[in-house]
Amino acid sequence: MASSVHLPVPQKWRRPVRQRSRLVRRSGPAHSRIEFAHPSEQEFARFLDYYRIRWVYEPVSFPIAWDGTRVSEMFTPDFYLPEHDLYLELTTMKQSLVTPKNRKLRLLREIYPDVNVRLLYRKDYQQLLAKAGYGALEVQHLRKEDIGNILISPVELETRVRALARKISRDYRGRTIVLVGILKGVTFFLADLARQIKVPFVIDYLDLRRFAGAQPRARVRIARDIDYPIEGRHVLLVEDIVNTGLTLDYLLSELRERGAASIEVVTLLNRPGRRLVQVPVRYVGFQIPNDYVVGYGLDYRELYRNLPFICALKPSVIELDSAARSRAEGGAAPEDAT
Repeated sequence: MASSVHLPVPQKWRRPVRQRSRLVRRSGPAHSRIEFAHPSEQEFARFLDYYRIRWVYEPVSFPIAWDGTRVSEMFTPDFYLPEHDLYLELTTMKQSLVTPKNRKLRLLREIYPDVNVRLLYRKDYQQLLAKAGYGALEVQHLRKEDIGNILISPVELETRVRALARKISRDYRGRTIVLVGILKGVTFFLADLARQIKVPFVIDYLDLRRFAGAQPRARVRIARDIDYPIEGRHVLLVEDIVNTGLTLDYLLSELRERGAASIEVVTLLNRPGRRLVQVPVRYVGFQIPNDYVVGYGLDYRELYRNLPFICALKPSVIELDSAARSRAEGGAAPEDAT
């Protein structure tokens, strides 16, 4: 007869058993590489991939009952989310499936109290997104016909910003820095970065005005200058995205004339493939492709700034909008950040 969980289970018996890999191919999206036991599991994996939530399929089995010293029953949760240290078991509302799964989860929690595991219904997907940093309101109102792939998830943003702040804090140990943000796409990044920096700093802002001009350097001017004097100070210029480098090159040349002790650049996003002018960027969050991106402060006509992730805007949105504006106003397509 299998042992009861109310009896003490020796520690040496409570050892999760690593399962063999279900990998069947090496290329393609993660959800297409695995041999799943049920179509609903592949559907859930596709859901996780879209929102860039890292997952492992059936990585371990937990012994939950014994016949003497021999394991008589094990429980293998469907998914493990390493960024949240969470095991998930998928289920439907069908009671014949829910009841035995609840029994196994109860046993697992009693025997392994430190293991974070939950039963997940389809109706719980939005709660899972909220836990992963996606606000339920934003996700529900996100127009899927406008948005392409999610390129950087909330967890990836949080992790990378924290790492950048640690490096900046080490590099500027014993010094005070002036953080200069380039309005206004940098707002979220600057706020999160500043909260994690451990050395003294002051914050100031620049606003730039871009317009058509004969020469590249004539296409940008400072519309709002910084208030804080930077002579003799260590300046860290905070950008949301560096594309061609033309704007940043202009800005660096302007600030160098003011006698700063040093000027360095930190950017959340970098597109080296579009560079026209080589500019020194000391700290880079992510390198991204040439897609038009929105979210986490980045906008398209002031929309999408409040998305807690960074995603690609479908070219059709810009093309349709540009065509409509051209017909109505003789307008042109919006120019991407330089």
